[in-house]
Amino acid sequence: MLPTVPEEPSENYRVTAAELRQFIERIERLEAEKKDIAEQIKESFAEAKARGYDTKVMKKVIAMRKRDKDDLSEEEAVLDMYKEALGM
Repeated sequence: MLPTVPEEPSENYRVTAAELRQFIERIERLEAEKKDIAEQIKESFAEAKARGYDTKVMKKVIAMRKRDKDDLSEEEAVLDMYKEALGM
């Protein structure tokens, strides 16, 4: 059950509503910026692909660069071991 809203909001309620509106509007602006950035990333990948780069591999490289070097090294060692065991 939702709380009821007083018919005549108190001063505290108005301040809270104004603050809430500010949060909502800031989040909406950030969401719009995020959409713009996602479009720019998509365009960058399209440009790289048009120049002959393998975008799938580029995405893997980007993901690898975000990771901890020790974790990545350990994973690569295990991957190499598994590939060797399978004759790959």
